[in-house]
Amino acid sequence: MTSRERVLTALSHKEPDTVPFSFGFGINYPAKKDLAEYMKKNAEELEKFLAPLSDIRHVGPKYIGPNDRNKSLPDGSNIDIWGVKRSPVKNQKDTYWEISEYPLQNLETIDGLENYIFPEAGWFDFSVIPEQIEAHNKDGEYAIMLGNGNIFESSWYMRGLETMFADLLTEKEYSHRLLNKVTDFFTAYFKKALEAANGKIDLAFTADDIGSQADLLISLPLWEEMLKPYHMRLNKVIHEYGAKIIYHSDGAVMKAIDGLIDMGIDVLEALQFDAAGMNPDLLKEQAGDRLCFHGGVSVQSTLPFGTPEEVEAEVKERVKVLGKNGGYILAPSHAIQAGTPPENIYAFLKASGRL
Repeated sequence: MTSRERVLTALSHKEPDTVPFSFGFGINYPAKKDLAEYMKKNAEELEKFLAPLSDIRHVGPKYIGPNDRNKSLPDGSNIDIWGVKRSPVKNQKDTYWEISEYPLQNLETIDGLENYIFPEAGWFDFSVIPEQIEAHNKDGEYAIMLGNGNIFESSWYMRGLETMFADLLTEKEYSHRLLNKVTDFFTAYFKKALEAANGKIDLAFTADDIGSQADLLISLPLWEEMLKPYHMRLNKVIHEYGAKIIYHSDGAVMKAIDGLIDMGIDVLEALQFDAAGMNPDLLKEQAGDRLCFHGGVSVQSTLPFGTPEEVEAEVKERVKVLGKNGGYILAPSHAIQAGTPPENIYAFLKASGRL
């Protein structure tokens, strides 16, 4: 099978020639550097080695919008299309980007919200997408993925997480106005991208973390009322173009599975089985005939702290359980973090059947 055939077969709940493989959110730079040293390759050689392993390729439009958005700032921070500022925060092994300015945090009125400049689909050049797809498929046919529709997250990135949670309960009109504006952007963005691709995009990546390590971040009734309808609107547009919806949420989301299926997703990602109540056997048993899965190999415990043998055993167990009768794309549960032993990453790749 080609990579695309392999992925589409799995997503039709049939077993392909081998379980599809994806790097998911990828390998963070320090871990990738350690892997290169372990495999006695330079950075360029490692990239050429890793690139063919994934069955999924990513595409996206080119930003052509205002110069005061989507750029690096003189102080070393950056600002995204929403006006959210992020600054680098270092630990012993890596640099991460944390929000340092929430542009809507002090805009308390509807008028203030209405006057804020939200991104528009016209800020992007979608004509580059067919060229990207052609370039990806020059050496074979891959499953093509477009991202990233994160409605709630984009909203609270602008508003602040605690403020947004309070708004959902006490400022419902404000919350609906904000969520609606964000959804307007994503529906237009995905529509233009899918039209430009002319049926050649297989997966649309959407997201919103609704789970913590212990439970859902908000109650199911509040999620049903305030967040679910906006994803349903976006999902309807995506499905009109024949693409499958892959939806990302970290954390303990077992309670929301039926609601997520009703919301219209096709694939649940990233499967954080270290979180409370997250059980691969139960997930497959309860939802495996209605839902596909992506991820599940722990970047929280097994990959960073297990042995190569434990990594191999977890990969085989995920394939055995989640891959039965199709419906599974093997991948890490999130980005493989700095400090992950390179021998464990190699064991993961080897157990995936790609080496």
